[in-house]
Amino acid sequence: MKINKMIYPLAFTLAITLASTGCRHQPVGVTHIPGEVPTEIPNPGPGPTMNQNPQVGENAMPPGTIPTAGNWDVSQYNEDRAALAADTIHFAFDSAVIRDSEQPQLQAVAEAMAADQNAKLLIEGNCDERGTEEYNRSLGERRALAAREALSKLGVDPMRVRTISYGKDKPVDPGHDEQAWAKNRRDDFVLLHPKAAM
Repeated sequence: MKINKMIYPLAFTLAITLASTGCRHQPVGVTHIPGEVPTEIPNPGPGPTMNQNPQVGENAMPPGTIPTAGNWDVSQYNEDRAALAADTIHFAFDSAVIRDSEQPQLQAVAEAMAADQNAKLLIEGNCDERGTEEYNRSLGERRALAAREALSKLGVDPMRVRTISYGKDKPVDPGHDEQAWAKNRRDDFVLLHPKAAM
């Protein structure tokens, strides 16, 4: 009986202590790659967001795998969408893993970048219409980052590459079936050439 009288107050005190302190939840933020100057992260909006940092997730790259893009602005370049239009890569449902069948397209992109050392590259990650906008934005980002990492292994300097995720906002096929969805789960590559000086 004496032991029970001692245990109950101790248990009660412990419960009160845990309830008052709780588990302090630290907000999850962007993990900055070593050597990068952190920038203020804007609140997500309805439009596309430029992505330079890997996100946390199942298919995420470990921080520091490849450096972030150099300090250059996409708006200072002319877009050449036709040059690499045939080299679009596609993904399986809910995946950012690049399949072996997509390697020839990546090789062609790497060769185009090697042929023009002044060119930069924009990788646009896209998803099909299923899933929430937030989830698809994140998945599109992981797809673009996966392509960027694969290209770096093929000799493309990651400092010349930017990524952007459009999520499900830019389908190439407006259909609502697997055939359309398969076309929309993709990375598009846009070659960027410097604008002529005024």
